[in-house]
Amino acid sequence: MVFCIGFGQSANGLDSLTSNVIPTEVVGRRESIGGQGICDTYGKHRLTSSNLRFPANPLSIAGMTCFPRVYTTKNHYLCRKIPTMTKKVFVSGCYDLLHSGHIEFFRQAAKYGDLYVGIGSDATILHYKNHKTLYPEQERLFMVKAIRYVKDAFINDGDGVMDFIGTVDRLQPDIFVVNEDGASEEKRHFCEERGIEYVVLQRTPSEGLEARSSTALKQDLCQIPTRLDLAGTWIDQPYVSIFAPGWAITISLEPTFEVRERCGLSTSTRNMIKKIWPMHLPDMDPEILAKLVFCFENDPERSDGIISGAQDSIGICMPGLVRHYYDKLYWPIKIESCQDEIILSWLEHHLVMIPMEPRKPGCSVVEGKDINEIKVKSLAKASDDCWKAIMNMDLNAFAAAYKASFDAQTAMFPAMIQGSVQEYIDKYSALDDVLAWKMPGAGGGGYLACVVKDAFAFCQNHPEGITLKIRRK
Repeated sequence: MVFCIGFGQSANGLDSLTSNVIPTEVVGRRESIGGQGICDTYGKHRLTSSNLRFPANPLSIAGMTCFPRVYTTKNHYLCRKIPTMTKKVFVSGCYDLLHSGHIEFFRQAAKYGDLYVGIGSDATILHYKNHKTLYPEQERLFMVKAIRYVKDAFINDGDGVMDFIGTVDRLQPDIFVVNEDGASEEKRHFCEERGIEYVVLQRTPSEGLEARSSTALKQDLCQIPTRLDLAGTWIDQPYVSIFAPGWAITISLEPTFEVRERCGLSTSTRNMIKKIWPMHLPDMDPEILAKLVFCFENDPERSDGIISGAQDSIGICMPGLVRHYYDKLYWPIKIESCQDEIILSWLEHHLVMIPMEPRKPGCSVVEGKDINEIKVKSLAKASDDCWKAIMNMDLNAFAAAYKASFDAQTAMFPAMIQGSVQEYIDKYSALDDVLAWKMPGAGGGGYLACVVKDAFAFCQNHPEGITLKIRRK
């Protein structure tokens, strides 16, 4: 407790005193105890003395006769100072892979006042970030509440990037703190509307520690790539290439997003790889590695009798942009790759993926297939045109060939489009900045992979969009 000393002998003197030490606590009640004189109950301690007295004139507060908690001894007054109100500070995030960077952020934010934390729900993270949480929301809430810098924490009940709106309106904080990566004009405007101070902190590690981020930690956990097929899909199956030979085109993708099961991104092949190399691909010749993976996945004793196409193992194991030529065989008779940085960056600038519902268990995309020479030759031609357009970085030609390849696929395998797939196609194909679309792999759900005018601008306007990072050598 903080005490301060003043001087005075009368009510006027008291007024003079309290004006010097405001705010003061007006509590205490005059009472007489067994001839012991005036006393006051102060916490657990009773102060009684014949020479310790209250000021002569009490104050009337809310109809009750009260005295300031002020004692006089030889014309000295002693009073307790009330601390000023602490400000409420709010931050919000997922805090799934809780790390030292989060703790340092909390520590810095707590310097502004009592810290309250809003936590993204499991459902919000699944919808907005396209992946399940490592820890469920109640476990994340428990961990965040246990941090000494945190006054209290809550699960946000909104959705999307602004899922904290309801939490903020209930809490009514004085200050909203974000780090530089999470800052946005939308958040700034939100705070201005409510009279909340908006503070942006630089992302800095605690002294002596490495900088940490959830994205970097997730990448460290598993670096096994995935693949996206751009054109010529299905030509890697001999029952297709028997009608006409042709190229399949793939890009190897870094796992910067959650690679969901049954979504056309060769997760079965990827899971086979993780049985041998759980975290990273081995450092060896990529083409030999791809063939090893192909042979390992396609065990001759495999009970279902299905042979996975080689485009999956090639697309995962061979970096950059690759095309592989099939002619009645499971393994391509030739492989070509492009590692040109300008071309790879150009592709990244024009490709996005939109999450859809996964392919339902038990669904078959080969039922009702209708394969003939004309359709396979259309597929092969679209793949040729797609490669030429990419080499020339001709966006309109690329989009046209990309769409033609998908049309050829669905003409042979109409069951690729089922469930809610057509609804997604109708929605996104109507957007001005979407030039072409297809589904990765066998289709039936998963993702809609779109050619767009500007991938980064598209994802700013459509937060559900996923930008892609092509794996380099």
